[in-house]
Amino acid sequence: MTIKPNRRQVLQGAAAVAGTAVFAPAIHANPAPIKLGTLASLEGPLAINGQDAYRVVELLLEEANYTAGGRKIEWIRESSNAKPDVALARTRKLVEQDGSDIVLGPLSGAEGIAVRDYSRTVPTKTFINGSSASQDNTLRNSSENYFRFSTDGTQWTAGLGEYAKNTLKIDEVTVVASDYAFPYSQVFGFSLEYTRAGGKLNYLWTPFGTSDYTSLIAQIPKSSGALYVVYGGSDGLAFLTQYAQAGGSLPLLGGTLLADQTLFAARGPHRKVLEGTVSAGPIGDYYENDVWKDFLARYTKRWSKDIGQQTPGTLAFAYSVNLQATLLALKAVDGDLSNDQAAFREALKKLEFKNYIDAHVKLDHNRQAISDNFLNKVEVRDGRLQTVVFKKIPSVNQTLGFPEDKYIALGAPSRNNPGNVQI
Repeated sequence: MTIKPNRRQVLQGAAAVAGTAVFAPAIHANPAPIKLGTLASLEGPLAINGQDAYRVVELLLEEANYTAGGRKIEWIRESSNAKPDVALARTRKLVEQDGSDIVLGPLSGAEGIAVRDYSRTVPTKTFINGSSASQDNTLRNSSENYFRFSTDGTQWTAGLGEYAKNTLKIDEVTVVASDYAFPYSQVFGFSLEYTRAGGKLNYLWTPFGTSDYTSLIAQIPKSSGALYVVYGGSDGLAFLTQYAQAGGSLPLLGGTLLADQTLFAARGPHRKVLEGTVSAGPIGDYYENDVWKDFLARYTKRWSKDIGQQTPGTLAFAYSVNLQATLLALKAVDGDLSNDQAAFREALKKLEFKNYIDAHVKLDHNRQAISDNFLNKVEVRDGRLQTVVFKKIPSVNQTLGFPEDKYIALGAPSRNNPGNVQI
């Protein structure tokens, strides 16, 4: 499939899909709306991220007039709390009670693995990731009807470990992270790069949803030259607040969700330690790119009066990429979901497009995105904290450029397998 964007489509990060010989226009025997079920965490530590994700989904569906491929879209929303069992129960409801044709979600790491496993039991439906960034959603035991057009947590680290060791000249870093699937992916990717460059790492883990970080802060080795902080949502806010109150002064390397507008928008002492943080991820707030500026203008016009936030967070942006792919594929097949959605899934597999930050997106054989990553620094721009893009890492694949067989042989990321190896 080829994509031929005109100027307006490029500015909106969309694409016109050519190739009618591959996907012939369908005549709909059933003009009923396509039921798009969505799942995001509106409860628990990542609730602010889930709220932001739904803002982006609503914006893009409004812009599409709740239509794709000539058919109306019925949007069905569900909420989770970042726990796999709850995500599974709510996904089952979307499919088995609400009759969703397509499920977009979930938001958090371990939730995605639960939804992927469930997808195998419902082969007539298509599941498209929201922002769950656990690597094993797609790399190991992948499901034929589960797709992810956003990059995963390991891909989001690309470039940061090497930059910390070779450019910032930091010889020892202490990792502080939540003890669950998404941080495992982030820590794994950073560790591979940083140790390959010759750096030394220490690891400190805390349960997801921790509120008191006093004892962890006391355990940070004095030999540390920086902290790699892999917290997000209320966990990130609590850690940074307590670290600032304890007089913490080490340079911060940010896990992707640490340097995020959902934290920048909050007030408190955490802001003074955030400035100067170097991070990596699929977006940055301040980026000299017309596609990104256009998307931010649309997001701000729709939502800033309600929330005072001018940039979507990382997880919300992931939802935008996956919804963009969904709408493009529906357009390519004229909304045809017949024959167990075979044509729709084939269109998804063949998509190549530019997302809303102008990054090129395509899928690998596991139906996982290969796309660009960005290095950012937290600075005050226009009177507010922003992540400022200073480098693009192009075409990052899921194994960070390593041969897949050798990469998989390292084992799945975990607290006991944090990527501190050489390959």
